[in-house]
Amino acid sequence: MEKAERGKKAQLAYSFDIALQNKFSLEENIAFARQFVSEQLVGRGMVADFAIHQPDKEDGGIPNPHFRVLCPIRPIEESGKWGFKQKRVYRLDEDGNRIMGEDGKPLFDAVPTTDWGSPETLENWREAWAAMVNAKFEEKGLTCRIDHCSYERQDLDLLPTVHEGVAVRQMEAKGIPTDKGDLNRWIRKANNILRDIRKKIAGLTDWIKAVKDELSQPQAPTLAALLTDYYEGRNAGAWSRNAKIGNLKDFAAAVNFLTEKGIVTLEDLEAHIAVQGERAEAINTSMKAKHERLNELKELLRLVDLYRDTKPIYDEWKGIKWKGKQENFEREHEGELRTFHMARRKLDKHRSPAGKIPAHAWEQEQARLHQEYTAEYEQYKPIRDDLRKLQQVKRNADTAIHQQEQTWIYAANFIHPQSRPKQPSIKIRLTSYPG
Repeated sequence: MEKAERGKKAQLAYSFDIALQNKFSLEENIAFARQFVSEQLVGRGMVADFAIHQPDKEDGGIPNPHFRVLCPIRPIEESGKWGFKQKRVYRLDEDGNRIMGEDGKPLFDAVPTTDWGSPETLENWREAWAAMVNAKFEEKGLTCRIDHCSYERQDLDLLPTVHEGVAVRQMEAKGIPTDKGDLNRWIRKANNILRDIRKKIAGLTDWIKAVKDELSQPQAPTLAALLTDYYEGRNAGAWSRNAKIGNLKDFAAAVNFLTEKGIVTLEDLEAHIAVQGERAEAINTSMKAKHERLNELKELLRLVDLYRDTKPIYDEWKGIKWKGKQENFEREHEGELRTFHMARRKLDKHRSPAGKIPAHAWEQEQARLHQEYTAEYEQYKPIRDDLRKLQQVKRNADTAIHQQEQTWIYAANFIHPQSRPKQPSIKIRLTSYPG
């Protein structure tokens, strides 16, 4: 491949990292990787080299099995020689003649000779891999599934975690906290709160609809009546004075909560849940934007550290006058010099007109965004508390409705007293005990 390229900076190959499944055996994962490479890559005429990587949790390595694929960009011709990555397509005017540029040469566009590098092809590969894995899950009777679409395309308002890498995982495994580890723990906690809020909102919305349908019937109970019936039923089954006092306190707390929130009817309850849901969505959108910017700043500051750490080595190399000595020094410090050039190249795009790297400004922005992110995270707590109380109101109202249904069934099964024969009077009292 290198001999076929003329430019020193020419791109040689595509590289893919594809996650395997812990729920499959090593033999199954190898077969999966081989099948995918054979059908999706080699089947398109590509040359592919792949390697299986097993998890190495003991030394902090990547915890999931995966395989890596390397595919040359150039196609192979029938003669066995490397083909062209691109071809010239000349621009033509209305008469079919070539359009000439200012330098007198015909204008043309460089068009890829294959579709291997197109976003559509990558999407097809991702979709095919997800279909293969999910089919195997179904075959093994597993309920888990994977999705090749991003959180945004799945309509999931969740924050993606950042890639940690082997070095960070090794430090975390040894009990050494890292910035990336702390950020990912933070993101996972926020996502758990988001899932909990949406789950409860969905449950409350369904319950409200069911209760509204029930209350639309004649003589349907109101929300206040349901709570009253529920706590009267608890007091009827209470064995001690303290239990009755506790029931009274719980009822007063529920009424005060609903009064503070202005919840009088079931429609009010539904509107309150909708408002809380909109607040959660707004906060999530803001947190996602800050999260993306924090990732950018994290990478820029990492490059600054690499630049500062390797610049003395670059300066020392630059100051060597003898060519042989300079070449020896370059071989000994090849990695550091390569890192310096990489960091400088990426940071040059962000230099000020005076040629300065705004590292201090980035640090200030990072600190500010962390503070704002933390403040927005704290806004989830009152939302969560409100939903827990609303969930308790739901359970209490359900119990009251169940008690009423049992009473109606009991009454419907009695014969009118005047139409039945004389018999000893039997009094039956229905009492529903909590739990």
